[in-house]
Amino acid sequence: MMKITAFSVILFLFLAILSGCAGKGEDISAETSADTSAYEEVITSTNAVAEGVETVPDGLVIPEDMVPVYGDSLKDGEYDVKVDSSSSMFTVTDCRLTVMDGKITARMTMGGTGYLYVFMGRGENASEDMFIPFEENPNGTHSFTVPVEGLDMGIDCAAFSKKKKKWYDRTLLFRSDSLPMEAFADGTAVTPESLGLADGEYTVAVSLEGGSGRAKISSPARLTVQDGKAMAEIVWGSSNYDCMTVDGVKYSPVNTEGNSAFIIPVAAFDHKLPVSANTTAMSTPHEIEYTLFFDSETIEQ
Repeated sequence: MMKITAFSVILFLFLAILSGCAGKGEDISAETSADTSAYEEVITSTNAVAEGVETVPDGLVIPEDMVPVYGDSLKDGEYDVKVDSSSSMFTVTDCRLTVMDGKITARMTMGGTGYLYVFMGRGENASEDMFIPFEENPNGTHSFTVPVEGLDMGIDCAAFSKKKKKWYDRTLLFRSDSLPMEAFADGTAVTPESLGLADGEYTVAVSLEGGSGRAKISSPARLTVQDGKAMAEIVWGSSNYDCMTVDGVKYSPVNTEGNSAFIIPVAAFDHKLPVSANTTAMSTPHEIEYTLFFDSETIEQ
């Protein structure tokens, strides 16, 4: 009787060990499945594209007179660039542009972590071999490194939602007016030298964009050319500006009465030049970003 009991115990222990091994195998399989599930969901959802009420209105406006800037118009190097998006749900908070041998790539850092992949095109055409996965940064933010056809043009970019398991179509605009002038290849920028302007006094039509759209400046502006460098007098429509910043250099008003006036450098004509101006019209001073456009065809001596 004791032998039978001992044998039973041994058999029970043997079966328990086998069962434990099987359980571990199931756990490993489950973990592997979890690790690959997100990717499999993308593969099985390549034709799932958000439509109708699932999307937000396209908020991107590309000016009709905007001329595309391609890689061969830029010098090799790395530059910070501003990116406009058609959707507030796909916000690029920081972007680093790389130009090499006429080709452009951009590393876009996102304002959220809700997308697993992007595809440079429309979601309905998303191809598995062209999915671009996110890269996680040390601070937890997500970045995507993408090819860029050109600046100052609408570029299709579909983003795959981690939560909805669908592609959301976006349009991106990489803005050339946010690049420093040294980023442009020789001969690309219109300068006093390329225009053959002799030292002297001129006038030039200038337009302003940015801010709330209510700020005004006087046009034409007075232009002074000396030693091949151009300086313009910018007169604002109010006396509430106490500082302007151009290419990281701060400029103070040249007058003490009347509307605020500044003399600033003009790095190039026919190009939107980024500037900022500090206004005291609000309860606390605010620095507001603008662009200035100096039209070379309107220059008169």
